[in-house]
Amino acid sequence: MVSTLREAEYFAAGGVTDLIYGVGIAPAKLGRVSALRSRGVDLVIILDSVEQAEAVAAHVRAIGDPLPVFIEVDADGHRSGVSPGDAETLVAIGRCLTSGGATLRGVLLHAGDSYRLNDGVALAAAAEAERLAAVTAAGALRSAGLPCPVVSIGSTPTARYARDLTGITEVRAGVFMFGDLYQAGVGSVAMGDIALSVLASVIGHQRRKGWIIIDAGWMALSRDRGTAKQTCDQSYGVVCDLSGRPYDDLIVADANQEHGVVALRSGFDAALPELPVGSRVRILPNHACATGAQHDCYHVLDAAGRIGAIWPRINGW
Repeated sequence: MVSTLREAEYFAAGGVTDLIYGVGIAPAKLGRVSALRSRGVDLVIILDSVEQAEAVAAHVRAIGDPLPVFIEVDADGHRSGVSPGDAETLVAIGRCLTSGGATLRGVLLHAGDSYRLNDGVALAAAAEAERLAAVTAAGALRSAGLPCPVVSIGSTPTARYARDLTGITEVRAGVFMFGDLYQAGVGSVAMGDIALSVLASVIGHQRRKGWIIIDAGWMALSRDRGTAKQTCDQSYGVVCDLSGRPYDDLIVADANQEHGVVALRSGFDAALPELPVGSRVRILPNHACATGAQHDCYHVLDAAGRIGAIWPRINGW
């Protein structure tokens, strides 16, 4: 699954041919989609309205490319998608697609509301609600004589806590590989499982204020402050030593464009660690996707902490 067509183009160039563009399709992007498909890429798009389906059908008639489509279904009111109980709209979209020559591949859901939870029982219930929404929507299409070969669900918390996948053909696991502080707050990963960090250097001190200044501000860490809504607010990130072990209650408490302000959490008066100018620290991010997008590559460390590989990133749209 990709978030941008630029990502799809990159993976296609590398020989990956099974892709989902996971953002509701804009008609202006259909030409780029078909250009990729002409190279042998099975790129599936998603949509959630008759208007989008009509635009896809018009494109299919003009180009002759039977675009495969997922109907996006709203698992929990979190974002976009057709209500799983709205059989009338689901069927109208499906018929518009199939009568126009497009390929109805199935339904796709993302249980984004699970990100607001932090209890295993509640997360398992959210996973089951996601599954039921998916199979309900698929059943509505099939009852109308429409194809629905793929029933695709996925969010990191529900992928972790799902107990029953009856009727589901695909699970997309989100940020499962990296983890981040938000997912740690949800309970999807442990803090020690977070595989992504930003390496930063100490460039100064404001000792009377209890600050250590680093050369990683919001341009390096992102502006994402999602953990502010959780039980433990991690501000702009948790500060670790070079091995990735967190310092006690030390966070990036504030961030400017290129400067990060490292301080103890509010209410803690322990001594700051001794980190002279030039010391290096690792910052665990709130949101792996947003932080990764600030950089042009990943430096992959081996078991000894040495750079074993460099993975390029694909930024832009």
